[in-house]
Amino acid sequence: MKTYLDSGASTKVDPKILEKMKPYFTQKYGNASSGHSWGQEAKHAMEDARETIAKSIRAKPEEIIFTSGGTESNNFALKSTAFTNREKGNHIITTKIDHDCVLHSCKWLEKQGFKITYLNVDENGFVKTDELQNAITKKTILFSAIHGNNEIGTIQNLKELTKISHEHDVYFHTDACQSYTKTKLDVKEQDLDMATINAHKLNGPKGVGALYIKTGTEIDAWQHGGGHERGMRSSTENIHGIVGFGEAVRIAMKPEHVERMTKLRDNLIKGVLEIPNVELNGPTGNKRLCNNTNFCFQGIEGEALGGYLDLKEIASSTGSACSSHTLEPSHVITAIGRTPEQANSSVRITLSRFTTQEEINYLLQELPGIVTKLRRISPLSKVVDYVLKKSS
Repeated sequence: MKTYLDSGASTKVDPKILEKMKPYFTQKYGNASSGHSWGQEAKHAMEDARETIAKSIRAKPEEIIFTSGGTESNNFALKSTAFTNREKGNHIITTKIDHDCVLHSCKWLEKQGFKITYLNVDENGFVKTDELQNAITKKTILFSAIHGNNEIGTIQNLKELTKISHEHDVYFHTDACQSYTKTKLDVKEQDLDMATINAHKLNGPKGVGALYIKTGTEIDAWQHGGGHERGMRSSTENIHGIVGFGEAVRIAMKPEHVERMTKLRDNLIKGVLEIPNVELNGPTGNKRLCNNTNFCFQGIEGEALGGYLDLKEIASSTGSACSSHTLEPSHVITAIGRTPEQANSSVRITLSRFTTQEEINYLLQELPGIVTKLRRISPLSKVVDYVLKKSS
């Protein structure tokens, strides 16, 4: 039974969304910058999607800048804010559990002379607000914190974080790619300056995203050319992708999707934790993304477990898909206090609104036997047995 449980990496395009996109490949293919009817037809479709996306987070349409995805939006937010505001200060704060594209952007900015503080988090992945308060200096210009963590599902309290930031006149940006449409993202209530969102985490197409930039935020264009997106992001717009993005948001905003994923997630957690020596990484309940689970399987390697699941046609992940090429332990799992061995024993299992209870049942049917087999042959299991016996 083919079972895709890696929706934190990407989701399939909803057939309804694909149908909405199709005409913009072969029939309505004009350039939105052109003045003729083909171009204006494309522009109208783009602005309709922009309005839908803006409304979903209570933003103004002109505050939505379309990009090629979450990575570009995060790079845009951090790098452009840094250089635009360099005269005010050179200090940026982020967290140790942010996405690699944020962390690598910060590492690059360090080479350009900026000072970066990487905040610790608690055992469930929440920002330590007292540490944030202590980290802010007179030269701090930006704090960037991921909203819903891509590995362990932790949902940060944005309102609390923006309040602290703004008390010190510091801009706040959040990477909301995983959380968008799965939990509240309200730029007015949460008082956000910038927010990154994308389409392919919510059954829309890959290669399209957006950066919300609050009116009045001091940030210059980072990509130059023909002056597209109100001069903020030059490049011929990806109309079919933008149309798909808008339609994906229209569908994903229905509350029943979140309710259903939450129920499946809780059933999955309950079933997996019945296996001995398995622990959940990250928080529980409404402080966790509705589609996210991440487990530490003591005594075995996550890569091996993922490989055996793949043989059963079950897709999972050992962390962020963007970091799958490296054998380094997950920076997120180690940041919450797990050892490198525990991080390498962790597997992420993530759902979408297309996931079924039958697929969850199939995983729960196959998983215990695989874990037992791997523990029998894994050298790590001997270490775990020794530690457990010594502590008892």
